[in-house]
Amino acid sequence: MQTKSKDLKKLSWEEFYNTPLDKKLSYFAENNHLFDCLFSQQFNRKNIDHIFSVATKIRTIAKSKEGLDWLQTLLSHKRAMLYFIQPSTRTFLSFQSACYILGLKVSEIRSTSTSSEAKGESLEDTVRTFSSYTDLLIMRHFEEGFAEKTAWLLNKTKRPVPIINGGSGKDQHPTQALLDLYTLNWAFNDKGGIDNKTIAMVGDLKRGRTVRSLTYLLKNYKNIKFVYISPDYLRIGEDIKHFLKKHRMKYIETDDMKKSIQDADAIYMTRIQDEYDINHESKDIDYSKFHLKKEHLKLIKKNAIIMHPLPRRDEIEHSIDNDPRAMYWRQERNGMWIRAALIAHIFRIEGSILYY
Repeated sequence: MQTKSKDLKKLSWEEFYNTPLDKKLSYFAENNHLFDCLFSQQFNRKNIDHIFSVATKIRTIAKSKEGLDWLQTLLSHKRAMLYFIQPSTRTFLSFQSACYILGLKVSEIRSTSTSSEAKGESLEDTVRTFSSYTDLLIMRHFEEGFAEKTAWLLNKTKRPVPIINGGSGKDQHPTQALLDLYTLNWAFNDKGGIDNKTIAMVGDLKRGRTVRSLTYLLKNYKNIKFVYISPDYLRIGEDIKHFLKKHRMKYIETDDMKKSIQDADAIYMTRIQDEYDINHESKDIDYSKFHLKKEHLKLIKKNAIIMHPLPRRDEIEHSIDNDPRAMYWRQERNGMWIRAALIAHIFRIEGSILYY
């Protein structure tokens, strides 16, 4: 690891976890190159654009059998573990597919009941065991900070393996933010790019990790304006507002969806995250006022786009799916390509891909 990381290795987990993020990002890099992918704050405009270029090239190469066969030779000597003990469909499948595209052999655990955790083994010992058999650990966990704790632990060992955070509690989901940004970049490619756009985020902003991670990533673009639309109880967190103020980014908060989506260039819908309810506190919220309906289509810009990290419930009427502004199914498929590009970057094989 980098020289700056040596002192960080001496810290206890509690000391490390409470260290400001900007002071410990070097711990998750190797010679200024991404080693673990845990936070959106690890990305800048340069490496974002680079990963986007790799994703687009992989997508192009994979269109032919010859190209896909070649891609599958690149990491055929490597193994990955998908440790997903929080429910997932899209993130799991897109990571699995991304690994297959690059030839990685994949193992999976989808429940603690199928590992020695059921016998009382600590989570830390479980992931230490995984590192003995794999070259990459991709994890989705219900506990905030657990992906970071795993990286902190394994980076101190003689056999550190890269960790990719596939969703960590209510905390962050950096690869979802990357694919969201890749979708925005594609949609606005001939409209001046992402700079100077207004992004409306709707729904459970308090507990939605995708909203948090995308907000962090959009710091890398110029003159972005956020419109946070939600019920009072589900408003964006104070930590995000502090981040926005620190970086002088414009935002407003409102519960008037009908009025606020009219000037948006992108409308990012989210579902209510009631799995995090403790005492059913979300059950009395009238969430229907924050649903996108067919009648709203005539109010929004003709070149606006509609996004959703999925899964959805009733936030977007199914009748909207065929509208050309609906990007959520393209957004979903983009996850496979951007995650393949991220894995290629971590293993430093993107040069071969770009020069194919």
